[in-house]
Amino acid sequence: MRRLRSPLGVAAVVSLAFLLFAVVLGPVIWADDAVRTDTLALTQGASAAHPMGTDGLGRDVLARVMVAARPTIGLALLATGVAVAGGLLLGGLPAVLGRRAGRLVNGFIGLVVAFPGLLIALVLAVVLGTGGRSAALAIGLASVPAFARLTQTLAASVAGRDFVAAARVLGVGRVRMLVRHILPNIGEPLIVQATLGAGGALLAFAALSFLGLGVQAPDYDWGLLLNEGLNRVYLNPAAALAPGVAVVLAGLAFNVLGEFAAQVFGGRAAVTRPSGRSARPVPGDALTVTDLRVSYGDAAAVKGVSFTVAPGERVGLVGESGSGKSLTALAVSGLVEPPGVVSGSITAGETAMVFQDPMTSLNPALRVGTQLAEVARTHGRLARRAAWERAVTRLDDVHIAAAARVAAQYPHELSGGMRQRAMIAMGLMGGPRVIIADEPTTALDVTVQKQILDLLREVSSTTGAAILLISHDLAVVAQLCSRVLVMYAGVIVEDLTVERLLAGPAHPYTRALLASVPDMAADRSLPLATIPGRMPSPADPAAGCPFAPRCERADERCRNELPALEAGVRCWHPVDRPVASDAMRAGESGRDDLRVNDPRDNDPRVNGLRGNEVGS
Repeated sequence: MRRLRSPLGVAAVVSLAFLLFAVVLGPVIWADDAVRTDTLALTQGASAAHPMGTDGLGRDVLARVMVAARPTIGLALLATGVAVAGGLLLGGLPAVLGRRAGRLVNGFIGLVVAFPGLLIALVLAVVLGTGGRSAALAIGLASVPAFARLTQTLAASVAGRDFVAAARVLGVGRVRMLVRHILPNIGEPLIVQATLGAGGALLAFAALSFLGLGVQAPDYDWGLLLNEGLNRVYLNPAAALAPGVAVVLAGLAFNVLGEFAAQVFGGRAAVTRPSGRSARPVPGDALTVTDLRVSYGDAAAVKGVSFTVAPGERVGLVGESGSGKSLTALAVSGLVEPPGVVSGSITAGETAMVFQDPMTSLNPALRVGTQLAEVARTHGRLARRAAWERAVTRLDDVHIAAAARVAAQYPHELSGGMRQRAMIAMGLMGGPRVIIADEPTTALDVTVQKQILDLLREVSSTTGAAILLISHDLAVVAQLCSRVLVMYAGVIVEDLTVERLLAGPAHPYTRALLASVPDMAADRSLPLATIPGRMPSPADPAAGCPFAPRCERADERCRNELPALEAGVRCWHPVDRPVASDAMRAGESGRDDLRVNDPRDNDPRVNGLRGNEVGS
């Protein structure tokens, strides 16, 4: 209602009223005047009896213009419907077809869209024959390529989003993927384009009738009336002006309605809002990864990674950007896209993924509760109401206040911390035995970061789910995890406990990572510690230890022979000397010196987990 009071809303209401009046009431009010002939007023100019004059048979021009509104607008809408249906089908095919077939469709769209639409419409109008419906079909088919190109471009921008990948993992079919997850997120520009197309179709249809390829006498539309009036424009300009003004006003009305519809709806669908509560504990199974390899052609990004995660265990996977830790997590979750090739053995129970940026993982066109409920409906085969009730319960489990209200909101209405909690709640919907959290606190401030870590710890303790935390922040890992896997250049170079990490790891790379973590006692006059050199390219692997070119302890054997992972370390010259920083030790102790007041400190559900810090 508030939008209706805006200038755009008022204009939209006036435009809709104009179109409805012309289409519905025009033929009713002026039908008799449009066919009544007045032999005494042949080709008469504007007068009180005939405001726009008369035609060659003495019929009132204004009445004929109003009666012609219905066939003109109706056939223009028919042409728009053909363009939209064909454009959605053709433009959406690449998203549901295979790679090769999709490329052929894309090439066809690019070829056809290069030709002017009006030229295609003229050719099709001649081929299909004269008549109103033939002209509408010709205009609609001629408009398909442009609408298909827009659909194709917009769909491609959404198809790579994380929420689409997650839906694919859920087993959503290609057609349902297009209708449910892709098209709703590109609905707003398509609505605008469709309404703009309706105005353009109206103009093109009038042009074909004006040229004699559209509506044929004795039927008439605005284009045919414009042709008749133009022949007598010097005698009665109003006869040509009336249908021309009608075309312009109708086109503007379509445009205004389109802008308003895009603002109001934006492609979002309504949902019901039941509430309720249900919960069940999740049994845990170990995650076992054996000789996992991920390659892209000749480039091997992950090279024989093996590890296990016990039920309820919290394991951190750390390393520099490009080390392969996130790709390992994606491979475990089955989210590696072609042309990536995954080999090796992965044994796991139900797995949930919490991504780094929840805004790219949550579907912006669907309410939060709808997205959570989809997991229960797909995997648990729950009814719609029961799935919604479980979604509300899971949001409450992750300490979101007013869970029923939040479930009915869209992702953009939530804060960053609430969106991340919603992602964790989504992971809990399927009763996971393993939760993979990929940099879940990177985009959050320190206060919210601590809350999310506490929540992950609570979830693991209460459900028995194992957690694999991917992070570059060793302090974060030390707060949550009991064990750490260190990756470098696609291989695990060290597997150690947090206690050993804090006391001093054995691998030079892990020690270099620790040395790069600044602490409160660091000398600010000195530059920050860095690791010299760069990580080797996956397409050009080293024969020996991948860290050898950057390691001060490397010798000829390190450069030529890759060490095995023995006693938790992959190194020919491991060391054993404490190097832990004060910041890391603060992480082990729960960082009490850096803690801020948490409104959940008095919550008994959380306080029961305070003493369950990793390493205690």
